[in-house]
Amino acid sequence: MINSIEKYLAELKRELAGSDRATVQDALADAEEYLRTALDNAIKDSPTSEADALAAIIEKYGTPGEIAAAYKAVESSSPLAFARPARNEVKAAAAAPVAATPVPDTRPFYVRFFGVFAEPRAWGALIYLLLTLGTGIAYFTWAVTGLSVSAGLLVLIVGLPILALFLFSARGIALLEGRLVEALTGIRMPRRPLFTRRDVGWWQKFKNVFTERHTWTAVLYMILQMPLGIIYFTVFITLISFAGYLIMKPVTELVWDMPTFVIGNYGYYTPVWLMPLVVIAGILLLFAIMHLAKYTASLHGMMAKSMLVRE
Repeated sequence: MINSIEKYLAELKRELAGSDRATVQDALADAEEYLRTALDNAIKDSPTSEADALAAIIEKYGTPGEIAAAYKAVESSSPLAFARPARNEVKAAAAAPVAATPVPDTRPFYVRFFGVFAEPRAWGALIYLLLTLGTGIAYFTWAVTGLSVSAGLLVLIVGLPILALFLFSARGIALLEGRLVEALTGIRMPRRPLFTRRDVGWWQKFKNVFTERHTWTAVLYMILQMPLGIIYFTVFITLISFAGYLIMKPVTELVWDMPTFVIGNYGYYTPVWLMPLVVIAGILLLFAIMHLAKYTASLHGMMAKSMLVRE
């Protein structure tokens, strides 16, 4: 018999073993929020023991096995960025058959290669990688400013509150970044903030956020985002520009009379017979860039998951 919320959460975590880390974090946060809120209201409204009240709440909400099955069903059938099982549909979702594992893409190589422009995820990955320059500068500035100001004021009484506010803001930024990563790259990230208990004082909350590993990995992620954003933006803008340059070769050389390069007083042009091959190379490079964007965004998403998701 489950007689405490901690035991319920531990059982739920065991039931979700093997699931995505972000799914486990969401399920635990959602369950803890519901159980603690309902338990506080039940004890406040009627003179009953905590164990009896918790048993009634679990019967209404669902056992750890039912909740785990519901989350697995939703994750396998609805990979939308904001989807999660509604509390009043948990048991129905648990009773429903779990969707089959997605079938690997068995299309021929040429179909997969040339079909990349029709994939929304490829465009999302490219947009995300270009956006990292702006988000990286913002994250880096906030992280460095927060750390330096907090460190400089720790000798004063206002130092700890400022450090606490910065660390809590880092968690908020981590959640927002996770939503951006999932929406544009499809990598599963947490969809809700971690639950914070109301009966815990501010000092205990500060100690919890200060000692948890993923708080500091989130700060490290914010710092790393700027150099990575510079690399992503530079590489992909350069590749896209070069591909456009190759495709526009007939126009720049035959119409605008712009040579490929100039040495001294002599301009060198691409031979006419080679011009179609240059244009084809530029088109193929555009397709390759989209595949590179998908692969790069996938690697970045894996890094984000390891640094922004609680173990």
